[in-house]
Amino acid sequence: MIPAQLDYVRPASLDEALRILVDREGEAKLLSGGYSLIPLIKLRLAQPALLVDLQSVPGLDAIAETDDALVIGARATHRDIHESAVIRDRYPGIVDVAGGIGDPQVRNWGTIGGSVAHADPASDWPAFLLAANATIVCRGQGGEREVPARHFFVDTFTTAIEPTEVLTGIRIPRRAAGVGGAYQKLERKVGDFATAGVAAIVRIDAGGTIVGSGIGVTGVSASPYAAVDAESALAGKRPGDDAFRAAGQAAAAMSQPVSDVRGPVDYKRAMVAELTVRALRRATERALAFNG
Repeated sequence: MIPAQLDYVRPASLDEALRILVDREGEAKLLSGGYSLIPLIKLRLAQPALLVDLQSVPGLDAIAETDDALVIGARATHRDIHESAVIRDRYPGIVDVAGGIGDPQVRNWGTIGGSVAHADPASDWPAFLLAANATIVCRGQGGEREVPARHFFVDTFTTAIEPTEVLTGIRIPRRAAGVGGAYQKLERKVGDFATAGVAAIVRIDAGGTIVGSGIGVTGVSASPYAAVDAESALAGKRPGDDAFRAAGQAAAAMSQPVSDVRGPVDYKRAMVAELTVRALRRATERALAFNG
């Protein structure tokens, strides 16, 4: 289909973009990569009066590790993230996510900020950010605001970002010794949205006990969710399939899938349980191998 008529602007700075959002509050939609938004506009499922293209805004694509966090700029592409030296060296769970999104063209142009702000209920990044207890950084004319990922994804295609704010970055806690992460998803074909996807983070102490965990699930509810019951089931346990399967059952019990061409409800719930086990196994292997 042909998109409805709209205005288009490409601001040269973040301040300019923020002024435009205030001037045209409620009418504007931000464009970061476009692989989620443009199809909706072409189908007229989204009809913004103004498209604000962030491509020329500088300083939003950096990837850096600080003393306490891995900071990823909102305009970092999936490919940038997948090929980042610090991420490939220290954050294999993030490599899992970035390398499985779409096809090469999507990874070359699609951005983490665009994906997170779009909040598709079957997208990959939200699951990992929930598991990692990441923070979403938003900027408005009044200053910067940090929103925990577990408070950011409100509903289907709905987030806590305000209409006059720009998502500028993601902060993920710096990986410490004994911490490992992984992402596993079921897809109909390579690069497809997740029929079900599970991200897992585990922290294992020197005695071999799980002392912290995070589990994020996507594709099987109105919005991605943190499987807090599964996390509770792992606390204080020794890593192994008995503990992992208990966590998988808890994660699946929190899901609210619907039957569709990707499968019936019972199948999707079973896949959440199995993917949780697989993600926890891989995350544990990585945790035990990482010394900081």
